[in-house]
Amino acid sequence: QVQLVESGGGLVQAGGSLRLSCAASGRTFSYEHMGWFRQAPGKEREFVAVISWDGIIYYTDSAKGRFTISRDKAKNTLLLQMNSLKPEDTAVYYCAAGSPGSRWPPTTDRNYEYWGQGTQVTVSS
Repeated sequence: QVQLVESGGGLVQAGGSLRLSCAASGRTFSYEHMGWFRQAPGKEREFVAVISWDGIIYYTDSAKGRFTISRDKAKNTLLLQMNSLKPEDTAVYYCAAGSPGSRWPPTTDRNYEYWGQGTQVTVSS
């Protein structure tokens, strides 16, 4: 059974940092892209960042310069370092593993086959 489990969320003040982790089990994703999405209260889930199987990275504009996505294939883990956090970053953050054959950049839900349950990030002003 494939599972993606996020961790690292929490409450932080504006300007602070958090590091999210996503541990994959049940299979490896060595040749698939993996990404992060988030969903704020009352809003649709939105794309944050993605990393391809060979290390190509793409960010949504609001994440550029503040967030860093990375992956450790040996540990089957996806990471998201978030710095200079803002109250508008408050959301549930989801890890996702991609569907083969997706066009680049894969920024929509349908480009992902597996999803985690999410971790809450709250940024206070």
